[in-house]
Amino acid sequence: MKKFYRIAAVAVIASLAIFAISGCGAKKERLYIYNWIQYMPDEVLKEFEKRYGVKVVYDMFSTNEEMYTKLKIGGGKYDIVVPSGDHVSIMINEGMLQEIDKSLVPNLKHLDERVTSRVTFDPDMKYCVPYAAGIAGVSVNTEHVKEFEKSWNIFENPAFKGRMTLLDDMREVMGAALKVLGYSVNSKNQEEVEAAKNLVLKWKDGIVKFDAEAFGKGFAAGEFWVVHGYAENVFLELDDGAKKSAQFFIPDEGGPMYMDHMVILKGARNPDLAHKFMDFIHEPKIYAKIMDYLETPSINIPARDYMEMTPHYEIEDMAKSEFKEDLGEHLEMYNRMWQEIRVGK
Repeated sequence: MKKFYRIAAVAVIASLAIFAISGCGAKKERLYIYNWIQYMPDEVLKEFEKRYGVKVVYDMFSTNEEMYTKLKIGGGKYDIVVPSGDHVSIMINEGMLQEIDKSLVPNLKHLDERVTSRVTFDPDMKYCVPYAAGIAGVSVNTEHVKEFEKSWNIFENPAFKGRMTLLDDMREVMGAALKVLGYSVNSKNQEEVEAAKNLVLKWKDGIVKFDAEAFGKGFAAGEFWVVHGYAENVFLELDDGAKKSAQFFIPDEGGPMYMDHMVILKGARNPDLAHKFMDFIHEPKIYAKIMDYLETPSINIPARDYMEMTPHYEIEDMAKSEFKEDLGEHLEMYNRMWQEIRVGK
């Protein structure tokens, strides 16, 4: 995720309001959700509450690791959590999830099989319902960056040295380098991963920093001209005038894709209501509101007809990209090489 690291005051206020209101009047049925920061419009949550006469208790996280650690130490008894695919795979293998009753989620029929067919860890969607798919790419300020190739190798261009950032995200950065070299973003071959590490070290020489939180603000302020990250993070920071000189592209080599999924935790307090929420999300008109908020491509086919915003890229633009998968025991190899990139041997 995709992901929104900028916490808007309105989101915090809305979250607090949910808790405040829940203590007033008759006690209502509650649905406990743990999702990414700024990943669902408040109007969608309110509409679900109104339709079913319930209250949503909505907590947010900024990384898969934060979410996973909290759940493993017993923090938060949630019904629905929205991890990325590689972490869904981990959670399935560790027995953390309960099966989805697909008869209670008929709106699954709306999903685009071009996307869902690429989910290899749970091909029958036995444990997860896809929420949103996307990709991190590159945003450039065309007032300063006049000529460039749509390639990850833009980070080797000396003309932009000291004006660029890469995500502070091991799988995203290493995955981009692996794709440039013609390898899979999920490579478990040590020589291939070593070669990717060496390429990232070349990129590192030209960037200001690895940044997963403030790159959008820095781009908006003119501090950075070339940033690796999610289009939604950048364009949310720009006014209409600034958007005219901002261009987002997915490099020609492809890159790591993400798909975040709604899952029901084993021991969920209200699994029946969780199924209703999953089905509600994929009602075409509801899902269109979410995609208009995120400005990312819809994986729900009929929802596309109801969208009012044009996404920054389309499903077709991700054709050369791959979903990140669980690396298993090979994760330690990546961690070691990422450590060498970030701080040296």
